[in-house]
Amino acid sequence: MKKFVSIFKNKELVNRIFFTIMVLFVIRIGAVITVPGVKVDSTKMSELTSSGSSLAIMDLLGGGALSSFSIFALGVSPYITAQIIIQLLSKDVLPALSDLSKQGEYGRKKIEMATRYLTLLLGAVQAYGVIRTMQNSNYISLTLEENFWTYAYIVTILLAGAMLTMWLGDQITEKGLGNGISVIIFAGCVRSLPTQITNAWGKWITSNVTRSSSEMIKGSFQFALYILAMVFITGFVVFTELSKRKIPVQHAGKGGQSASMARASFLPIKINSAGVIPVIFAASIMSAPSIIASFISSDAANAEWLKIFNYNDTFSMPWFDGTHWNMNWGLFIYLGLIIAFTFFYAEMEIDPETLADNFQKNGSYIPGIRPGRETEKYVGKVLNRVTFIGAMALGFIAGLPVVLVWADVFDGDSSLAIGGTGLIIVVGVALELNAQIDGLLAGRSFDEVREGI
Repeated sequence: MKKFVSIFKNKELVNRIFFTIMVLFVIRIGAVITVPGVKVDSTKMSELTSSGSSLAIMDLLGGGALSSFSIFALGVSPYITAQIIIQLLSKDVLPALSDLSKQGEYGRKKIEMATRYLTLLLGAVQAYGVIRTMQNSNYISLTLEENFWTYAYIVTILLAGAMLTMWLGDQITEKGLGNGISVIIFAGCVRSLPTQITNAWGKWITSNVTRSSSEMIKGSFQFALYILAMVFITGFVVFTELSKRKIPVQHAGKGGQSASMARASFLPIKINSAGVIPVIFAASIMSAPSIIASFISSDAANAEWLKIFNYNDTFSMPWFDGTHWNMNWGLFIYLGLIIAFTFFYAEMEIDPETLADNFQKNGSYIPGIRPGRETEKYVGKVLNRVTFIGAMALGFIAGLPVVLVWADVFDGDSSLAIGGTGLIIVVGVALELNAQIDGLLAGRSFDEVREGI
């Protein structure tokens, strides 16, 4: 309660919160405005969110904007894909980008500009791919004459919506709370939580009101157990996000420091240094094959092999005796991408080589470890071990709802599945927002103390 009061006493923080809410309100309005010239099949669209396909992932990240085929249907997906490509090319693949990444603020601005241009290109390609994919799946139909200019018109609207969403995200980062792109995705994921709890209430409470008392008691127990399970899984995600490995660090010329200061000097390595980025990146990559297939032909867009990239569906494969067996390759590919991106982004966040060089320049060292190459190897080893735990935790939470649906825990109602991509994003971004709020409050407290002096 004290923190809540402190927030409203901080004018800058209140303005940031209000600005963020207003931007999200604008995005929510745009998310329900269907693109002119397109008719949406609401019956088919209701199947989209639970399909587990690449379109369902895009709809989740866009907060339902795709299921209404709104002007913000692409969301931040093109920007995220562009970021993945630029960051991969910056890892000593393209020398020009590698040099820019080492040039501080100037290089960062140049790389950001390159990302925006690539977003524009990828957005146009993805917009056309989404239109064709949704047409082939009978989710939408065109009310205008089907020709080049109609497609160009719709692609332009979707591309403008994607660029506007990216710009609004930048405004949140600059004038609001948190990373703008993450906050937009966070708002989209939060949107489904009240519906999920309402569905659970209807399934286990409302439907049993007219039945016997034993059924009502059983339903109440199931609902209570469901809520407890949600709290437990959320707590597990929070624990994972906050857990860290502390490496003790000592500094030359600091021998006179107190014991409490010596204990406070450490290098914290989070179990999940990458945060929610791996989940978002993996979801973006999973949507690419169906979009590429839509450029080939309508038959390719509806091909059976695309089930490989659907983590809720199984792919039928022939066996030696002429029978067939089913395998959920989509789930394994999705989890593999999450794990790979977790390690990749952790290496970007904490570069052992750069860290060892900075330690040596500043006269800092890890007790028992020689400066230079040994420090680099030691930090790399610890980072890999810690990141492995974080990657496994992310994979467990992301795959949990699919496993629960397989086990038929919810009687075929996949909307009640606990965990998943949305929960990881919601918890991760919420913790980031809380950390930023604490930082702003701490800054205000410091200013008050200084003014008092």
